[in-house]
Parts: sequence; structure tokens; C-alpha cells
Amino acid sequence: MDLHQKVKGKIAERRDEYTEFLQQIVKEPTTTGNELKAQTFMAERLKGNGLDVDEWIPNYDELVKSKFFNPIRDNYEGSPNVVGVLKGASNKGRSVILNGHIDVVPAGDESKWKHHPYSGDIVDGKLYGRGTTDMKGGNVSTLIALETIIALGIKLKGDVIYESVIEEETGGAGTLAAIQRGYKADVAILPEPSEMRIFPQQQGSLWFEVDVTGESAHGGTRYEGVSALEKGWIVFDEIMKLEEKRNAPLRKDPLYKDNPIPIPINIGQFNGGIFPSSVAEKAKIQGRYGVAPGETIDEAKEEFVAMLENLKTIDDWFEKYPATVKWGGIHLPPGGVEMDHPMLKILQEKFVEVENEEAVLAGSTWGTDGGLLTQAGGIPSIVFGPGTTSMAHFTDEYVELDKLFRTAEIIALAIIEWCEIHSIKE
Repeated sequence: MDLHQKVKGKIAERRDEYTEFLQQIVKEPTTTGNELKAQTFMAERLKGNGLDVDEWIPNYDELVKSKFFNPIRDNYEGSPNVVGVLKGASNKGRSVILNGHIDVVPAGDESKWKHHPYSGDIVDGKLYGRGTTDMKGGNVSTLIALETIIALGIKLKGDVIYESVIEEETGGAGTLAAIQRGYKADVAILPEPSEMRIFPQQQGSLWFEVDVTGESAHGGTRYEGVSALEKGWIVFDEIMKLEEKRNAPLRKDPLYKDNPIPIPINIGQFNGGIFPSSVAEKAKIQGRYGVAPGETIDEAKEEFVAMLENLKTIDDWFEKYPATVKWGGIHLPPGGVEMDHPMLKILQEKFVEVENEEAVLAGSTWGTDGGLLTQAGGIPSIVFGPGTTSMAHFTDEYVELDKLFRTAEIIALAIIEWCEIHSIKE
């Protein structure tokens, strides 16, 4: 029996076990600050496989030293990182990080879910629940890959570092803490929900808050005031024009050719005023700003600030009362690998071996911890996971179990080729 068939067979043997483990961690509502129980399950699992396991609480004082850190809280008690290391037999072997986040976004209005968000229900081959796609299903797929290598008695030359991190959804503190703790490798794979497409490039993302000033007056004589909301619409229109300007070049990139807005700028909130019969004196526009692959966060910010400064040429109100921006929350840089990177080639080859068709290469339209790995850690990163992109953060989120297991098969084969076999214990 060849190696591929051994990997496939070993995964099939334990399919029910892995499905139950995914259900177990999906049933834990691991929103920010509530990751402890699920992380304990992950640590116990890694220890059970004989890995060197590191559990620690990220240190705010260390994190804040990084230019990539924009905190949403000042301590991480109850939110541990978990890293397990499968040591290679040779310090000359190539290493890989398998990075995934355990945190999930809130479920929202639970009455709109057909399947309870923390049920782990299985219907028609789909496992439902918040975080199944983004990205507990992906985390289990890389865990399966790792455990399959161990179960087959394969000793690799290079290290495999399994990272279950906190707080990707709110800024990347967990992955940044792992980098600061010294976890490095030659390449990283992130099983984010790519629908089994391979993403060599991932955009970054920033959260912004623009303040717009008006002049208050009574609503009955609103012509005596200046509405910050009306001025805010001017800012809104210019932000949308900036989005088009920034996206036009990327539509020519083969990785983004089928995407209408490769690096979106999303306006999530537009608020202003304090009273129905008063002219709004202040307005606030909050949103998410896509950062292009190959672009730095500073470069992206500079283009946004230049747009705001140009407002005074459109309306002289902004000469006296300029719109200002603050950056907070999500602060993920773009990441990726060069198109000739050997791991990218290996993943494509193993995809064909398992799926009997060519892999689709694309660029992500959302930020991931891959940007931190690439820019803060100097580690090339590739996104490849089983989740359904459109279901991330969505009601009745699910992951297709068949895709999860096929992804695990592909990643196991890729790790074996990348890290190379030192020996096999029959």
C-alpha cells in the first residue's frame, strides 16, 4: 500500500472520532474572553499525541511593543494560547506552522438560527454551529493531518508546530504573542475557510473611525446650522471613490480576476446627532479598510489620510473643520508567499493527487493571521481550508465534513513531502 492510501485509510478509520471532537469544541462558545475550556480540550489532545505543549496567557506589556498591535483589552486572563510541537529528527529539516484561531464572532440573534449556534448538529453531511467554518473545522483538519502522520509512525526531519491561538477576530493578539514567544518556521498553513481553494496572497484589514464636525442649530431653523451628517455623506462618497481607485489595479491580477471588489472598504456604522430636533453637530463613520497584498499598513493609511485631506478642495467647510481618522481594533497586515514558493507547488500537487483535478488559486478578500506571520514573523503563509467562505460570520454557519477530511488528507501529504521522512516505524 502506498503512502497516500495509508494516509487516506488512517483518516477514514477515525472519521467518527474526529467528527465528535469537532462537535465538542463547537459546543463551546469561544467568543473573545471565553476560550479557556476549548483551549483546554486542544491542549489535552496535543499532549495525548506526545507533543511538547506550551500553554500561556499572552502578555499585554509585550504585545503593546509591536506596531502591529491595537488592543481591545488590557489583559488576557482566561484566554490562553496553546502550541504543540512535533519535533523533527534533524535541525536541517524544513519546518511548518499550522496556525488556526479558536475564537469566534458572536452568534447574533439566536432565534434566526435553524440549528442552535452551539449545537454541533449534523444534517446531510454538514456540521452546524458558530465557528464550524471560521475556523474550528479547519483547525480539526490540520489536527487530523498531524495525528495521521504520528499514527502512521512517520518521523519527520523538520518540526511541525501546531498553533491554536486566541483573538484573531479582534486583532490577532494570539498569533502575535506566539511570534513574540519565538515560534518560527519556514512556512505556515492557515486552514481558514477558502472552500479548498489555495490562497497564496491574503489582504490585510484595518478598522477606522472618521469624525466629522458640523454646527448645531434648532431643527426648525436648520439653515442656521451645518449638519455633520450632510458633510458626512460627502466623506462617505469619497471613501467609496477611494475604494474604486484602490481596486482597479487588482482586478487585473489573476488571483483576483473573478472578484468584483478585491479589497473592500466597508462602512459598518454611520452615526451622528443627539436629538431629532437639533442639527447634528458631530458624525462618526466607522468601517473596515482592505489592505492590498504587498502593501504596508502605513502605505494604506497614508492613502486614506490623503483622501481626507483632499476634502477641502471639494467643500471648503473641511478647510476649517477637517475630518479626522483614528485607527483601532483590527490591524492585520497582508500576507502570503511568492508564486514560486515550493510549498505552494507541493500543495497544488497533493490537491491533484487527492481531488483528481487542478486546484483553484485565488487571493483572499479578508484579513487573516497570515499577515502577522508574514510581516511580523517573517514566515511565508498560505491559506487553505475546508470552510465555506460565504458562511463565515453567517447565520446557520456550517462546514462540509467530506471537505474537512479531504483537506486533512491533502495537508498531511504536503507536510510529509515538505518536512521529509526521516524514518517510519512499522
